[in-house]
Amino acid sequence: MSDVSVTVYTRENCHLCAQAVDTIERVADEEGVAVDMDLVDVDTDEELREEYGERVPYVLLDGSPAFKYRVDEARLRRKLTE
Repeated sequence: MSDVSVTVYTRENCHLCAQAVDTIERVADEEGVAVDMDLVDVDTDEELREEYGERVPYVLLDGSPAFKYRVDEARLRRKLTE
């Protein structure tokens, strides 16, 4: 099984972003699923800052939107094991 690509749009000092990353890492580990996580700071790019604004964390799984603001653990488990 190949790694699941995870992109998390985030920003510095974002407690929801830190919680999202922690949840993704923990659930993936518990499910035995390898993830390739890419953290993208929206404040480093004007276009990203305009697109996402305060809507972080924004999580993509294999390029598809999956979560905004909070990662639902049960849904994440289903998505990682599908």
